[in-house]
Amino acid sequence: MIQIDLEEERKEILKRYRKLLKMAKPLLKEGDARIIKKAFSISNDAHKEMRRKSGEPYIYHPLEVAMICVEEIGLGTTSIVAALLHDVVEDTDWELEDIEREFGHKVATIIDGLTKISGVFEYGSSQQAENFRKMLLTLSDDVRVILIKLADRLNNMRTLDSMPRHKQLKIASETMYLYAPLAHRLGLYAIKSELEDLYLKFTDSETYRFIANKINETRISRNRFIKTFIAPIEEELESQGFRFTIKGRPKSVFSIYNKMKKQNIPFEEVYDLFAIRIIIDSEIDNEKADCWQVYSIVTDFYRPNPDRLRDWISTPRANGYESLHTTVMSNTGQWVEVQIRTVRMDDIAERGYAAHWKYKEKDAAQGGKGPSGLDEWITQVRSLLESNDGNAIEFMDDFRGNLFHDEVFVFTPKGELKVLPHGATALDFAFEIHTEVGAKCIGAKVNTRLVPINHKLKNGDQVEILTSAKQRPTEDWLNSVVTSRAKAKIKDALKEEKRSTILDGKEIVQRKLKQMKMDFNSEIVEQLRAYFETKTPNEFYYKIGKGIIDPTSIKSFKDFKEQKRQKSKPSLDKVKDESSFTKEIKNLKGPEHDQLLIGEDMDVVDYILAKCCNPIPGDDVFGFVTVNEGIKIHRTSCPNALELLSNHGNRVIKARWTSQQQIAFLAGLRIVGTDRVGLINDVTKVISNELKVNMRSITVDSDSGIFEGTIKLYVHSTQHLEKLMSNLSKVEGIIKVARFD
Repeated sequence: MIQIDLEEERKEILKRYRKLLKMAKPLLKEGDARIIKKAFSISNDAHKEMRRKSGEPYIYHPLEVAMICVEEIGLGTTSIVAALLHDVVEDTDWELEDIEREFGHKVATIIDGLTKISGVFEYGSSQQAENFRKMLLTLSDDVRVILIKLADRLNNMRTLDSMPRHKQLKIASETMYLYAPLAHRLGLYAIKSELEDLYLKFTDSETYRFIANKINETRISRNRFIKTFIAPIEEELESQGFRFTIKGRPKSVFSIYNKMKKQNIPFEEVYDLFAIRIIIDSEIDNEKADCWQVYSIVTDFYRPNPDRLRDWISTPRANGYESLHTTVMSNTGQWVEVQIRTVRMDDIAERGYAAHWKYKEKDAAQGGKGPSGLDEWITQVRSLLESNDGNAIEFMDDFRGNLFHDEVFVFTPKGELKVLPHGATALDFAFEIHTEVGAKCIGAKVNTRLVPINHKLKNGDQVEILTSAKQRPTEDWLNSVVTSRAKAKIKDALKEEKRSTILDGKEIVQRKLKQMKMDFNSEIVEQLRAYFETKTPNEFYYKIGKGIIDPTSIKSFKDFKEQKRQKSKPSLDKVKDESSFTKEIKNLKGPEHDQLLIGEDMDVVDYILAKCCNPIPGDDVFGFVTVNEGIKIHRTSCPNALELLSNHGNRVIKARWTSQQQIAFLAGLRIVGTDRVGLINDVTKVISNELKVNMRSITVDSDSGIFEGTIKLYVHSTQHLEKLMSNLSKVEGIIKVARFD
């Protein structure tokens, strides 16, 4: 057993606490240090018997979260106190009332928003989604709840090493699904990038290490290159009297990975690996002119790419981000991204919402600007929360739709600017103008040309909405909009009619189940929902009520269930989630077994390989307990993995391959090359002769001397597949070989 030096630990705790106070000092008012000390003492005492999975004292976690709040987000005393106490109510005997008595209503409200909902959840619902909705409900009172939650999540991700593999997957996916987009939306770019990098580190560590090493290898030459690149710019800026700093920065690991994946290119071909940031000290009234002057200086030395100019100074992003971006060609033939901004803009870009508030208060004191895009977004989230009475997963889908990365800037007929998410349609624009205009919209004129309601808008479009008093929203409209405002308003309009249809459908289902002598309960309803491939129970009832699903087909569900019961292993009926699976497998195979061995446990538990990602031995995988189809094995890189792990983490089980090789698994390869006579023959020869691989199909397309083909074939493992890909890439004329799902 590891000996713990309690005295050393006590010193380390105090050292971290003093560091926190030192960092917070510039933000503190009189009496604040005393309140922070009290919060620290209570938290330290409440958690004194607790340790983290890594073996460290638990108090390290609240201290680190408070530190992130101060150092990386720039929050003040209330947030430090709430961060220090954020787990006290959930994990110890302290109640919310005690917190309110000691620290006041504000701190208690924030901690309530950060405390998970406990208790039993209805079968098929999502605990993660419910907790997320609860946290967002406090957004209407205090944005600091979300900011502290992001700090909490960042510390959890930084210390994820000590967690078991399936927990790593669940937490990392949830982070990528919700918290990274949320950090982006609140303008916390440094936190967003780190969360994305950590997600990649824990879900695809091989790729992460590969890119991180590549960035490391090129560091010295990159620094030398940046030094040469900025020398003439620095000289000119100084001669024109600018006060400035220039930072060189590599792209984040995740953004490089994304480029490689999206464009299907190797690391070496990611062209804007370099970015430099010029930050100028400028008076608020001269900011715009100064930034454009710096742009002019940069383009005097280097030729810009006209398609890569982004002006977020004239029209800031909806999260408050302001900057001027251009990509220029260096003298050595490499593209370099140049970002130009002022100290104020950089502060907002790095610290997001907290900095935004600081400058907003200054503006207000000087009788300045009205609400920003960020305030408007928070107002939108509030109205989404108020209008959403569906289930939490539906709410999560709507909310994620609200976290768009890109925006389009469009104009009303009178020239007023409206900012909408990327992919927004004429109908979104109509609802943006007014609910009544949206509800009666029959089409639009975009740049004087007549277009339908589902026409997607582009930057700079001028839009005039056409209405008719006879028009009514229909179900199809939900497919024609992307903004949560439009979705919420359309759902409101459809709600009354839909509600009675849902009730009719529910009655029909109850009647049918009674006739078939089956219980009507949440478990059966969840199984019916999955069997008929509907997203929510209400959607299932609605389709029954509308006659889209024939009520008599419920009989086929009973037959399916009966067949499944006869085929099913005796243990399977009890497996509903990860904890019941672990219990069952330990009962059957002994106390040391807590995971599914693929290829070995077929006699104990039913499982199938998911069709969406066709895993093969060697792939990193997880098991997922479905409602109707037993356990499915997915690749961790499966397109559906993010949502499954984020919303239903309790149904994720550990799974790994056994070493057996006799089974063949279907895999797909995409090959690209220059066409020549006999190329196909050489490709099929490698596949059939060299490795005795069985091919299922091959499709080839040749255009102007470029050859593209897809091959589906059976392999034994990822090593087998990699060997085959390596041999194929040696065939004369083949440029690229890649696996696809």
